[in-house]
Amino acid sequence: MLTLYANFKGGTGKSTVVFNMAMWRLEQGHDVTVCDLDPQKTVTDVALIRTEEGYDPPLDVVNALPAKPKGDWLIDVGVSDMAQVEGAIHACDRIVIPVTPSQADVWATQRFLEIIKKARGRRRMPRISAFINRADPHPRSRENAETLEALNHLKGLTVLDAKLVQRLAFRRSFSEGLAVSEMEPSSKAAQELEALAALIYAD
Repeated sequence: MLTLYANFKGGTGKSTVVFNMAMWRLEQGHDVTVCDLDPQKTVTDVALIRTEEGYDPPLDVVNALPAKPKGDWLIDVGVSDMAQVEGAIHACDRIVIPVTPSQADVWATQRFLEIIKKARGRRRMPRISAFINRADPHPRSRENAETLEALNHLKGLTVLDAKLVQRLAFRRSFSEGLAVSEMEPSSKAAQELEALAALIYAD
């Protein structure tokens, strides 16, 4: 299964999500590979940190799409390389779109859906879902609610009933080479990741 984590707008925190989700899948006993196609190679760097620090399990990261994928693949792309984005869209089985709470991100998501349709052409569309990432921590946040409502009006998109809040734990996970579930297993960040992962990988 190839799962693409992407959006047409930068700064949505997709690489952090890919890293944490890959480690979660490893914890569940799956054979996991990350395909890091983002020119910034952030997931590649964090995998190297894990290797240097001797953390177990190591994270397997490659920088090219597989010809014959086996196991569970998570793909990270950057919008600065649209050829890679379109190639990943063409190859993937499903797409997960992290959306930060703002109108600009909703517009970007709408444009990304158009890009997906064009890239797939006559091929069957992948399953596409979206969730609020880097959500405002205030429980009554207007931005969170408005973004969620706007996403629910976009066709061809399943909006997941789970979100990741803007938390220090997610930022630290990259710099320390540890997923939030490893670093703070009982934290709110780990609980949020668990809830989101259960929805994305329900099948």
